[in-house]
Amino acid sequence: MSERIADWTKGEQAITFQTCTACGHVQYFRRAFCAACGTSNPREARASGKGRVYATSLVCRAATPETRAHVPYNILLVDCAEGFRMMAHGENDLAIGDAVTASFKLFAGRLVPFFTKGK
Repeated sequence: MSERIADWTKGEQAITFQTCTACGHVQYFRRAFCAACGTSNPREARASGKGRVYATSLVCRAATPETRAHVPYNILLVDCAEGFRMMAHGENDLAIGDAVTASFKLFAGRLVPFFTKGK
């Protein structure tokens, strides 16, 4: 793969995605190959953090003792501007179709993407 780009999964305030250099497929989960055509070494890039809410689910019961302090919290599926869909946290009043922008918050001791209403 190309040089490493900052990403929230490494504790950095950035969302990284990949684009296949052969077929143009966009994918969110980092892989050594394109999930559509199998070409190796897709190109990594930093996402803009802009998107639109595809689905939302307000969690009212803590799944673990570490998440109890955050209840209620909203889990979203966001269609990102670059063409991939990701799961993330967001403001509790977000609805399907809302335009959103990513920021980052600590959740149960980990830095996670957190979406708020955007333009």
